[in-house]
Amino acid sequence: MEPTAASTAVAVANAAENINPIVRAFNEGGFVMYVILVIGALTLFVVIERFMALRSLRVDKKEFSDQVFRMIISGDIRQAISFCDSRPAPLSNTVKAGLVQAMNKRPDEEIQVAMDASVMREMPRLEGWTAFLAVFGNISVLAGLLGTIFGMIGAFRAVSSADPATKATLLSQGISHALNCTGFGLSVSIAAIIFYGLFQHMIQKAENEMVETSMSLMNLVAANRDKMRE
Repeated sequence: MEPTAASTAVAVANAAENINPIVRAFNEGGFVMYVILVIGALTLFVVIERFMALRSLRVDKKEFSDQVFRMIISGDIRQAISFCDSRPAPLSNTVKAGLVQAMNKRPDEEIQVAMDASVMREMPRLEGWTAFLAVFGNISVLAGLLGTIFGMIGAFRAVSSADPATKATLLSQGISHALNCTGFGLSVSIAAIIFYGLFQHMIQKAENEMVETSMSLMNLVAANRDKMRE
């Protein structure tokens, strides 16, 4: 018995659903899914941008400190400043701010103030758009819940005017479709929060390195002022 055109179409549709369940779930979620998709795209953009930025702003603390401190002990402040200029990064800029004041024979307090001010200037460069990841995480959850509520309202409306024999089936399908928004929203939210925590850890580590190095530099400068050459 040859299959009819209708049965063939149903078979193709069922095969498409089985092959790509993600697309099927996305289409069933309604227009809110597109809102969450935009939030997901923005999250991905911020993640990629922050990874590239933090990688470019990072220097090896031990190697950098060893080189600069060796130059300070030998009294060559200008060479140390030039070395900082050759490797621009938040850590090197903070050290340079203190070295410039030391070269100008400024008091220890002014050297430390200059480095503290440099840390404050560099922090926005490290943070960038990281805070928006937390915002995107919260918004995606709320958007998912909103989509679920809209879907539930639509499901109950359909059930209210449906045949009693099909009410249970229609209700279960409506709830399943509505929960797609919650699932998608939670997926985007979890990813955003994970990367937010990761970037916060990396930023805090960079800040700690700047503060620690500035304190070590201050002690080294105070102990070797008599060796410094202009």
